[in-house]
Amino acid sequence: MISYYIYLMIAIVDYGMGNLKSVQKGFLKSGVDVKVTNQPADILSAHGVVLPGVGAFKDCMANLDRGGLIGPILRAIESGKPFLGICLGLQALFTESVEFGRCPGLNVFKGKVVRFPATALKVPHMGWNIVRYKNRPPIFDGIDDNRYFYFVHSYYVAPEDPAITAGTTDYGVEFTSMIWKDNVIATQFHPEKSQNAGLEILKNFGAFTKRG
Repeated sequence: MISYYIYLMIAIVDYGMGNLKSVQKGFLKSGVDVKVTNQPADILSAHGVVLPGVGAFKDCMANLDRGGLIGPILRAIESGKPFLGICLGLQALFTESVEFGRCPGLNVFKGKVVRFPATALKVPHMGWNIVRYKNRPPIFDGIDDNRYFYFVHSYYVAPEDPAITAGTTDYGVEFTSMIWKDNVIATQFHPEKSQNAGLEILKNFGAFTKRG
């Protein structure tokens, strides 16, 4: 007999970088079963896809390419599957990054990944900060505006289309800390490290996948 969780499998993309165990544990703690995988077939067959990540943009794209994962990720998004990007997984969705020289991204959304400008504030931006909604995604149902979430990053996305910005955060500049368009939701902050509010997001993504 095929189990409920296999039928509604959510794939966490493993490309050799990032806090995979932390993301997996966050989902499991939220009551959502997931599979960490580097297999293109799993991504294509999953009902929902999560692209996490920490580290350098160029290494991320090289590893995705080396693993044959770029095509399956793009096809998953194009097919309308619920998709969640986290931190570097948000940045990879854009046209290019200027980190350590220009590097092309997945180009799902037009825009660049840029470094925080020089201010008195320390870079990387690390710790708790407020997210203000511009357009609340469905997986944020029940989560109040101006909640604190946990960030660790030196670069942020600058979308060409402001309509995809779902939330912003202030850190010397007001930057896009969350995007949403159709089936794609992505956050610069780490839900899996953001205590109760973050775990609620992961739980809601599981429900969003079930509906999708």
